[in-house]
Amino acid sequence: MANGLEVEAQLVLTWNGQPVQLAGSGSYLILNVPSQQLLDELTAGPPRPPGQPKPKAKGPDPLQQLHELARRLGLVLDLRVAGKTYVTFGLPDRNGPKITLHAVLGKLGSFFR
Repeated sequence: MANGLEVEAQLVLTWNGQPVQLAGSGSYLILNVPSQQLLDELTAGPPRPPGQPKPKAKGPDPLQQLHELARRLGLVLDLRVAGKTYVTFGLPDRNGPKITLHAVLGKLGSFFR
């Protein structure tokens, strides 16, 4: 597999009128989403038909898969919401992604909106 990937990039995408920024330097990538609502929308998946129950999760954890992929590529991916780090993937000294208190509080807050 790859020994290490080096990146120099800056990309701004617009999703429903809100900017999603991706910046990278060396082996460090930052993905900045402007709000918790937009992050929830991006990670919700496709809409379900009315009356259909939510499917049970099968297979490996997607966050763990992303962490393992980042480690194999030699990258560190920092997911930020409104400029605050939520999750860091690919840290070589960790067996799983590093989830911050901002992520926990942000997700709890999104339940009440």
